[in-house]
Amino acid sequence: MKVWKVSKKEMETIPPAFPAAYEKLEQGRISRREFMRFATLLGMSAATASIAAACAPAANNSGQTAATSAPAAEEGAETTATEAPEVQATGPKRGGRITKSMQLQLLDHPARLSWVEGANVVRQISEYLTETGSDNITRPYLLDRWEASEDVKTWDLYLKQGVTFNNGDALTADDVMFTFGEWLNPDVGSSMLGLLSYLSGIQDVEKVDDHHIRLHLQTANIGVPEHLFHYPAVILHRSFAGDIVSQPLGTGAFLLQEYAEGERAVFARRPDYWRMGADGQSLPYLDEVIYVSTDKDAGTAALQSGQVDSLYDPRPPDWQVLKDVPGLVTRAVSTAQALILRMRVDLEPWDDNRVRSALKMSQDREQILQLSYFGEGALSIDAHVAPIHPEFCEQPIPAYDPEGALALMEEYAAEKGIELPLKVVLSTKNDQNEPEIAQALKEQALPGGFDIELDITEPDGYWDRWTEVPLGITSWTHRPLGTMVLPLAYIAEAIGAWNETRWADEEFETLLRQAEATLDVEARREIMCQIQTIMQERGPIGNSYWKNVWNITHERFQGIEAHPTAYDFFYEVWDNTL
Repeated sequence: MKVWKVSKKEMETIPPAFPAAYEKLEQGRISRREFMRFATLLGMSAATASIAAACAPAANNSGQTAATSAPAAEEGAETTATEAPEVQATGPKRGGRITKSMQLQLLDHPARLSWVEGANVVRQISEYLTETGSDNITRPYLLDRWEASEDVKTWDLYLKQGVTFNNGDALTADDVMFTFGEWLNPDVGSSMLGLLSYLSGIQDVEKVDDHHIRLHLQTANIGVPEHLFHYPAVILHRSFAGDIVSQPLGTGAFLLQEYAEGERAVFARRPDYWRMGADGQSLPYLDEVIYVSTDKDAGTAALQSGQVDSLYDPRPPDWQVLKDVPGLVTRAVSTAQALILRMRVDLEPWDDNRVRSALKMSQDREQILQLSYFGEGALSIDAHVAPIHPEFCEQPIPAYDPEGALALMEEYAAEKGIELPLKVVLSTKNDQNEPEIAQALKEQALPGGFDIELDITEPDGYWDRWTEVPLGITSWTHRPLGTMVLPLAYIAEAIGAWNETRWADEEFETLLRQAEATLDVEARREIMCQIQTIMQERGPIGNSYWKNVWNITHERFQGIEAHPTAYDFFYEVWDNTL
């Protein structure tokens, strides 16, 4: 009989599915990452899940088929890839400031946040019910714990006690109820409304007592903990009136001192923050956090010269310039961030799957990754599910096949009575590495029957029309689950919102809803295999690779991590030179 190393409290409430999942882990049928996600989903503590995972033998997938095997890179997806030697840390020190270069955008209602930069500002003063770490595992934060019913339709959320807002008020279920009301109010205009589509309205959110909220989902969904860490999901004070800059109330560790859009943001240490540091005193360690709004080039120069201490989301050329600069530490992490080649299926020629397939076949993925990102990423099939996702299904990477692409295009051209190469316009923005991808694809696709004209504008110019261009390259940030990102952009309900391709597929949506409601890791992965195959064979996107992202910060700062979404966590950062 298995002896479980768990607390007495947890022993009393171990779900029946937990031992079965552990057996699969021991047999190498699921990965440690998948097991951790499963265990925490069931309400087991992350500590208990980690102990159990550590006790299991290393996975041996030799007896599995490629279609259902656990990801080969299961343990490496979250590791630091390129790291310079750091200054020896002597333990947390108090005081000092950190200055970071990052564009500062218009801020008003946090529920309307659409960009990570804005979320990085807000999360210094406001916090989330859950937190997805650099390892892509989601854990309770303002929650003490959660519990999910066996059918994954009832979720009990238990708040930590002793948490206070920066005005002295205690965090209670009333604040959470108010926040859910804002998310679910169409007049607010939050992307949380679509993400929480399994809630018909605030009537599905029940206050059980002052520290207990129950969600009654209309349709089962395993992604609730991750959804509660979506960047607009900060918990608001019940009195919030709609503008975080004029009313900076939150449970976070810093106080907003100054916010000037496009210029700077200044935060001061909150003296009565509810979390304790390693020294037994209230966090944070730093006295001050400052954001300076610059463009990418100016930010890179400022970090080189020592004017700032850190740079938000460096581009590949920035990484090349900064990675060997003395005094700077480069941390890298694998992500589900991607630059998606998307085709509008409601417009010719992209309404014909032969044309979409031909363009996908025209991607030399290895060359695109090398030319645009210096090889710092993981190759992908043409689906929006990444190796870092716990439900990822490993499948062969499609080969560059211009001959096969040309055969499809010749068939299409003969039917339409047109000549090849087919002239198309590819739109994107001059931001990260989109121009390099676009130029590489232009050259690679010519022998496949495409004559691509490039339309590259500044970011604002592209984002003003990103859902309207017939063919584009759109940057998508990291989401911790594949079943989180797919309903945002690839179902009929999302047309008119984030479904920029207008693609809808009944079989795909049916399988997606099954995956959202399936607890069993192996069963969900088999469903995801089908989903990924559908996207590859008849979907509306191409995807050459998944990006690594870098955090580049001066070596004197300790407690820094690279996060897959480029989120900033400064609460436990300290200056080791003080």
